Amino acid sequence: MWPVAGPLAPRIRVVERQSRVCNKLQVFVKKNRILLQHFSGRSKVCTVKPRLKHVADHAGVSQATVSRVLNDRPGVAEATRRSVLQAMSQLGYEPGRLRPSRRTGLVGLIVPELDNPGFPRFAQALESRLAREGLTTVLCTSTPSGMGETDYLDVLQDHAVTGIVLVSGEHSDTSADHQRYHDLRDSGVPLVLVNGRDDDLLDIAAVTVDHAEVSRLAVAHLASLGHRRIGLAIGPSRYVTAARLRLGYLDALERAGLPVDASLITDTIYGIEGGHSAGATLLPLEVTAVVCASDRMALGVIRAAHERGLQVPKQLSVIGFDDAGPNAFFDPPLTSIQQPFESMASAVVQLLTAQITDADAATPELTFRPELVVRGSTGTAPEAPAAGDIAVAHPDPEAASVT
Repeated sequence: MWPVAGPLAPRIRVVERQSRVCNKLQVFVKKNRILLQHFSGRSKVCTVKPRLKHVADHAGVSQATVSRVLNDRPGVAEATRRSVLQAMSQLGYEPGRLRPSRRTGLVGLIVPELDNPGFPRFAQALESRLAREGLTTVLCTSTPSGMGETDYLDVLQDHAVTGIVLVSGEHSDTSADHQRYHDLRDSGVPLVLVNGRDDDLLDIAAVTVDHAEVSRLAVAHLASLGHRRIGLAIGPSRYVTAARLRLGYLDALERAGLPVDASLITDTIYGIEGGHSAGATLLPLEVTAVVCASDRMALGVIRAAHERGLQVPKQLSVIGFDDAGPNAFFDPPLTSIQQPFESMASAVVQLLTAQITDADAATPELTFRPELVVRGSTGTAPEAPAAGDIAVAHPDPEAASVT
């Protein structure tokens, strides 16, 4: 119940009660959004740090349009400009305070999590290189239970950071709405995407490891050890990175002269749990090796193998991807495809500083080749089952070798 009664009550004590009502309304405000409460037919605005997004929503325009109005750039109709300025006034948006110069020296780095050792490893490599350019990294961790990527982009844009780097974010999700990235780009925010730029984001600079080559290296290594039934555990198929891993896997099987069995490809969630689920799916299909989309997924597959009494690598070979954690100290030490974190971080800084210097700088996708690091989780294939148990083709030995 509101602390007022009757249709005329708000007109009597609206001023003294507005603060208390706003406090009650803020209980329902999620993540600093704006909520309006009407008093006697007039809108009173209860504001919690209005942002560019709020102005855009209120005026019914894109954030890029609001940015053009704020920076007095051409290309905005006069009626639209007035609508944006009116929205700013109604919401109490203060462009002088919230839109300082982009020479803040702060660079936002958004990563999906820190549990995966690959993300802290990349963040450390990037931070040291940005520091050499006089730039400070602001690390933002996007999690399902906390602030999401969109929330962080709002905060970073409001604080006029010098640039933004997104790692394995929604830009790799083919089902996501990517308009926000275009709006940032149109607003003049230097932006670099890392790993998995979708085809509709060609106007935004990107750096990526060659995910197709990751699978090729892994399958070629396993084929050279005599493995013929090789499983693939990847993330959800809607992600660009998963699609590229699948493409490289199929290409490598063809190069090795091995048959394609679609049942040996399983889509799951990233992480140890996803790997364990993939192992539970693939091991009953009598695979002798599994290629995983991350080292943590590989650990999950190994756990599933141990639960079934299988020895790694004697009865099952497993390959991970990233090689950012203490893989050499696992039992057995984990064979992995290594991302070139240092080189990729240097490329990100190069693309970012180019945009800071020149807003019209080129926006290529720089692709880096991964490297196979062989350890103890891969070995020669176990003896083939009795004839007739599994029907597989027998490629020429030279075709199965690593090229």
